[in-house]
Amino acid sequence: MRARSRKPNGSCLMSLVDSVRKVIVPIHKEGYVFIAIGLVATIILANLWSPFGWIGAIITVWICYFFRDPVRVTPQREGLVISPADGRVSQIAQALPPPELELPAEPMTRISIFMNVFDCHVNRAPVPGRIARIAYTPGLFLNAELDKASDDNERNALAIETTSGVVGVVQIAGLIARRIVPFVKQGDTLGTGERFGLIRFGSRVDVYLPTHVVPLIGVGQTAIAGETVLADMSGNEPVARCFRDI
Repeated sequence: MRARSRKPNGSCLMSLVDSVRKVIVPIHKEGYVFIAIGLVATIILANLWSPFGWIGAIITVWICYFFRDPVRVTPQREGLVISPADGRVSQIAQALPPPELELPAEPMTRISIFMNVFDCHVNRAPVPGRIARIAYTPGLFLNAELDKASDDNERNALAIETTSGVVGVVQIAGLIARRIVPFVKQGDTLGTGERFGLIRFGSRVDVYLPTHVVPLIGVGQTAIAGETVLADMSGNEPVARCFRDI
């Protein structure tokens, strides 16, 4: 007697869908229009000459990759400062905060994270709190790794009030980046790891912390937005940690 073939039930289909969703990284809606432009351009180029079509397809795939918005698991312990951006820690120094934030004109600990064109460019809140001030400043488009980019480049600055003090976060446009897209406004309340903006295409994010806060990350390390711990504002580190240059 022939055995009856089993049809996949609903639970199996749902399990398959969940597995596919875990593999496919979501794309932020800000990228939809660029992906559409890439697809149209690819079709036009392919009709002109097939090698052009392949070039257009590669660029379109890169656009999808650039605007990816992966799920992140954010540490939620009170006092932690989490990286607002994916990228390499390019500098840790004492510096004056941007004047537009209207913070005291005293040096703060600045942690700079440089994002290249292959990093995820969705930025996330490093600390929980209320946005006391947000200010956009037009400027140049110098290489974001340069120290003077903090003062001369186009930027969008946020002052976030927390229970441990005010933290400054500055999105800086770079040599290729030409657009800073904010998702929030002054007065909004953010949780750690919540998305607050995006920069197109290759740029830098500076985090300004009170001088007593000791960084728990070193220059040259790779940070992951929403996951990597930069510092602990509630901790009492006796001395700065030593890091190997990379």
